[in-house]
Amino acid sequence: MNCYLLLPFMLGIPLLWPCLGATENSQTKKVQQPVGSHLRVKRGWVWNQFFVPEEMNTTSHHVGRLRSDLDNGNNSFQYKLLGAGAGSTFIIDERTGDIYAIEKLDREERSLYILRAQVIDITTGRAVEPESEFVIKVSDINDNEPKFLDEPYEAIVPEMSPEGTLVIQVTASDADDPSSGNNARLLYSLLQGQPYFSVEPTTGVIRISSKMDRELQDEYWVIIQAKDMIGQPGALSGTTSVLIKLSDVNDNKPIFKESLYRLTVSESAPTGTSIGTIMAYDNDIGENAEMDYSIEEDHSQTFDIITNHETQEGIVILKKKVNFEHQNHYGIRAKVKNHHVDEQLMKYHTEASTTFIKIQVEDVDEPPLFLLPYYIFEIFEETPQGSFVGVVSATDPDNRKSPIRYSITRSKVFNIDDNGTITTTNSLDREISAWYNLSITATEKYNIEQISSIPVYVQVLNINDHAPEFSQYYESYVCENAGSGQVIQTISAVDRDESIEEHHFYFNLSVEDTNSSSFTIIDNQDNTAVILTNRTGFNLQEEPIFYISILIADNGIPSLTSTNTLTIHVCDCDDSGSTQTCQYQELMLSMGFKTEVIIAILICIMVIFGFIFLTLGLKQRRKQILFPEKSEDFRENIFRYDDEGGGEEDTEAFDVAALRSSTIMRERKTRKTTSAEIRSLYRQSLQVGPDSAIFRKFILEKLEEADTDPCAPPFDSLQTYAFEGTGSLAGSLSSLESAVSDQDESYDYLNELGPRFKRLACMFGSAVQSNN
Repeated sequence: MNCYLLLPFMLGIPLLWPCLGATENSQTKKVQQPVGSHLRVKRGWVWNQFFVPEEMNTTSHHVGRLRSDLDNGNNSFQYKLLGAGAGSTFIIDERTGDIYAIEKLDREERSLYILRAQVIDITTGRAVEPESEFVIKVSDINDNEPKFLDEPYEAIVPEMSPEGTLVIQVTASDADDPSSGNNARLLYSLLQGQPYFSVEPTTGVIRISSKMDRELQDEYWVIIQAKDMIGQPGALSGTTSVLIKLSDVNDNKPIFKESLYRLTVSESAPTGTSIGTIMAYDNDIGENAEMDYSIEEDHSQTFDIITNHETQEGIVILKKKVNFEHQNHYGIRAKVKNHHVDEQLMKYHTEASTTFIKIQVEDVDEPPLFLLPYYIFEIFEETPQGSFVGVVSATDPDNRKSPIRYSITRSKVFNIDDNGTITTTNSLDREISAWYNLSITATEKYNIEQISSIPVYVQVLNINDHAPEFSQYYESYVCENAGSGQVIQTISAVDRDESIEEHHFYFNLSVEDTNSSSFTIIDNQDNTAVILTNRTGFNLQEEPIFYISILIADNGIPSLTSTNTLTIHVCDCDDSGSTQTCQYQELMLSMGFKTEVIIAILICIMVIFGFIFLTLGLKQRRKQILFPEKSEDFRENIFRYDDEGGGEEDTEAFDVAALRSSTIMRERKTRKTTSAEIRSLYRQSLQVGPDSAIFRKFILEKLEEADTDPCAPPFDSLQTYAFEGTGSLAGSLSSLESAVSDQDESYDYLNELGPRFKRLACMFGSAVQSNN
């Protein structure tokens, strides 16, 4: 079968093209191929490709015609169109074979349609020829504008960047066929952003064309246009916006806007006090605006500046204390610079900004000021009362120069007058106290709150007022058979005085002992001496003890001499002389030991007896409190007991009547005088046991009263009640509920009730006798 597709091509000229190739059984073997068609043999078929322009806006647009060589025009053949798009996009005239497009074609959605054609004989209903395929291609037209797919665009570039610096590249795309002419060839241009930026026409690269300062403008909006068809007439275009931000570089140094600052400081301010702040401004931001403040000129070295890195302020602090009377104003110069500066940007920071600070010192009322931080005085011991020690001096540092009063804190040995003169009030003894630490207080007369104190040290100088004496107590012994020249004791001496040179003592016997003594002394010239026997043999019975007077002199000026007594005991020694025993000394030691033991024993006995007497006294006093004198009248006494009251306002004792309910209160009974009845009731009362039911009821009633009491404390409390039960059958012996006067009552029957009532009978019997 030969078929032809008649369709407009390019310029709309209708062409009749063979659309289907004949098979081997076809009657026609040759096919006429028009210009512009593509023919190739595939499996014995002729494959034809045909083009139809897109954007056919008419409702039914004629595309072409299919016609069989066997069709003689008698309308006996029926043409059918099969495949994707048949009936929906393309339809065919079954009689003539004309193909129509019934909807708009869009190459960007579908550029190729593969259809099948079939010819059927109407009379027989059979296919005249087998199905054949043909292709309809949609040719492109420029119906899509360029689009920027990566919007929004944003770029950051450092300020002051040189010309030609790359900023960002923008890219647009065109949905048209890039192989169909210039429909998809784009050209970029800059609509907004001159003269700081430029764009490359073919690549869309944006570059800097002029230096920019962030401090003048920190961001720019650039509009880029993309046109297809290389910008020729009739081209379509699309635009996009690019936000370009300038990042900061440290191209600005900090500057003081104030050339002069005035600050004040009190002369009483301690070192380290903040007296004010200064502030410089930097047009840069972030790390580039961080500053460091410092002192450029301060000859007094009194102030310093530190930087507050959070607020970027300079804090002026006091480095040394100031004194209004010494200097009342200061002038310093401060400078500021950036903390981080790159080397390539140092040209912007060649000279630091400075400012001048005037500081005024404020006068305050200061305490008195002593001329010295402390005083040391010396005075000899044994000086008379009122002796001069030294003078302290303090002045008012303020301009009014207030007079000063002086005082000594807690001292009974020294005194001070209003002139600061220190004198003694008692004689001083170096051996008791060699140094005195005083605290002198100076107070302004015009303002007694202004006080200052200093320490004063008084050293007591030594004079030779103590004679030397034995360094210890000596107990010396000599045997009866001792020979002449035998050493019996070595002695030494001490002196409580302080000597400039080393102490040296001289030992001698008194004049009486030298002439008639049985002993002699030898000075060793080293502050010791030895006692030797001056005869042979001693008698314990005739002379058991010898007392020798020894003179000891020191090397002081003037020299002092003391007389010291050395006791020598005569001992009875054995024949060998190896063991020496002294009966007298043993007796003394034994007596001394027994005396100490006896004294200790006596002290222990006294303590024990004292404890016993104290215990007995307390017991006796307790008995007197429980049982007063028999002459007292017990009938009218009311004994009160401690109980848990209702608070501070409850000053009276607990009402005993509240413990009695209407059901358990005892009836008042008339006192019976018959002793036989009392004894019977007493025996019966001993057989009465506790009534648990009444007791339980009593507890429940008291619990309810406590729960409903509005004056009860708001915390857990323990309440104690006295419960008497149903009472004794003998009735109450108290006079509180007696209707009969007790004066006419006889209590002799109490003596018959047994030992339990003996005390009660004794008390009431005594009371009746006393009343009578």
